Amino acid sequence: MAEPREQPESATPDPRHDPASEVVDLCRELIRIDTSNYGTDDGPGERTAAEYVAGLLEEVGIEARLYESRPGRTSVVATWGGQDDARGRLLLHGHLDVVPAAAEDWSVDPFAGEVRDGYVWGRGAVDMKDFDAMLLATVRARQRAGRVPERPIVLCFTADEEAGGHLGADYLVDHHRDELEGCTEAVGEVGGFSTTIRGRRLYLIEAAEKGMAWMRLTARGTAGHGSMINPDNAVARLAGAVARIGAHEWPVRLTPTMEVLLATVADLAGTEATPENAPALIEEFGGAARMLGAVIRNTVNPTQLEAGYKVNVVPTEATAHLDGRFLPGYEDEFFATLRELCGDGVDWDFVSHQQPWETPYEGDLVRSMTRAILSEDPDGLVAPYTMSGGTDAKHFRRLGTASFGFAPLRLPADLDFTALFHGVDERVPVDALTFGARVFDRFLDDV
Repeated sequence: MAEPREQPESATPDPRHDPASEVVDLCRELIRIDTSNYGTDDGPGERTAAEYVAGLLEEVGIEARLYESRPGRTSVVATWGGQDDARGRLLLHGHLDVVPAAAEDWSVDPFAGEVRDGYVWGRGAVDMKDFDAMLLATVRARQRAGRVPERPIVLCFTADEEAGGHLGADYLVDHHRDELEGCTEAVGEVGGFSTTIRGRRLYLIEAAEKGMAWMRLTARGTAGHGSMINPDNAVARLAGAVARIGAHEWPVRLTPTMEVLLATVADLAGTEATPENAPALIEEFGGAARMLGAVIRNTVNPTQLEAGYKVNVVPTEATAHLDGRFLPGYEDEFFATLRELCGDGVDWDFVSHQQPWETPYEGDLVRSMTRAILSEDPDGLVAPYTMSGGTDAKHFRRLGTASFGFAPLRLPADLDFTALFHGVDERVPVDALTFGARVFDRFLDDV
């Protein structure tokens, strides 16, 4: 038997050209930069993280530009890839801010970026510094190796997504639109992660989002002494409206995106998808049903109440806040129902009102995402879904972009992934991060 020939030194892969080689470290470093967004300017802001990201890009020869909507509320934009393409430019975007974390509730320091039990732990591990790290690792590896896509790419890392994006993506669209002109397609967060249905991994690509109606309800009445009869009580009027809204059962409404997803699940379950059995099919997703159950109907959750200043004084005014989310195509039904539930004497105004969107699940970009996932997991299935929350895609859609969520992660079947979004002990599997970097690298081969 002949001795194996020694491989020439040039055949040894350069780890700097493999995005999986640094994606975990990048994710940890991003987590260690506290970018907590309290919905006010009281937090640390995104400036430090934006400078870190810009430095990573410039280290490999990609010029980055910083834009501030307010002091410390900083976004990063860079251009990469070819110069001209008939398909237009591709926008790849992630956000740098995270929701706050109460350290006393966590098993680890939420801003330490600790690796334990095969996971990277910390605030932002799944929302969404994991995808920021995947994107940065892939771009840096390809730039070093000279594997630059022919299609022109816009890289964008935004501020303020966790408070509606008004100081980040919305600001860029309004004030620096020239950086984004010509972007015909966009890829961002919350898609490409796997769930397990009857033993099969199913990867969900975000192709739609519910609209957002963050609302303030206000009831006004007649002030008076708490010991006297008061038929014009603002607190009672508001409480009745909030109770009706909270108890309302919204009907099932299947959008085109969810029809495709439920048909895929129904095939695995040996049945057909209908509006009547849609809730049962959603239960096949286990823990993910808490999110997917919210995208077959409109939803409203009362979240805040405020009234009065003394126990024996009936106040003139009472307010409540609602988190309303409405499906693409069902905005009129949503607001008509809400008006009926509020009743007379209760007014509303918007804290944030953003439109839903839905991208047809077809075309070259969908095929590229599907091929990239199946190249790393040939036994997987791929289908679209509607996101219950909101992302920066709502703002970038104003540019006319076709948007998708594609942050690929191959996850353990027993991981309750959706519970980790904004949750305690947020974490992402190390091997899911390396898987995602490899998939995204293959995706960029094909865009």
